[in-house]
Amino acid sequence: MQNKRGISQALSQGRAGVSLRRATVFDVFGLSRVLVRSITRLCEADHGNQPDKIAAWTANKDPQSVRNWIASGAQIWMAERSGQAVAVGGLRAPAEISLLYVDPGHAGQRVGAALLSRLEAELALSGATTGHLMSTRTALGFYRRNGWVAAGEPADWNGIPQFPLRKSLHPSG
Repeated sequence: MQNKRGISQALSQGRAGVSLRRATVFDVFGLSRVLVRSITRLCEADHGNQPDKIAAWTANKDPQSVRNWIASGAQIWMAERSGQAVAVGGLRAPAEISLLYVDPGHAGQRVGAALLSRLEAELALSGATTGHLMSTRTALGFYRRNGWVAAGEPADWNGIPQFPLRKSLHPSG
């Protein structure tokens, strides 16, 4: 069953040479750095290097905001390599992946796929049968390659399109 194998792989260390774990308040500086670098350097197709769009997008990605997310009980996950944060993911009840960003220096190395698999496994373990997320234009192909499908028309967020996607979390049987 594919889903069980996916959960098993997601919960083990070493996939893509990274370890995956829940983030703590001690991780906020590294997490903030990953978020800002990813948005600024990898999401040019979305923000078009327009300073106002970048500023709006990164406004709540500072260490204090990230600390507040974690302190309030948000499920913030991270991938780390050699003790350094290289990707950040988040979950929101009941079944939403609220964020997934990879540091530009680690893009294309399956780090994002490993963290996505972990986030999907966490949703399934919580009882969710279908996951939901909003994708940027930049990440759309990544999510589609990982089994996510369109779930409606794009929405606008500060002049940046957000694409609703969904994925069945049921075992394929």
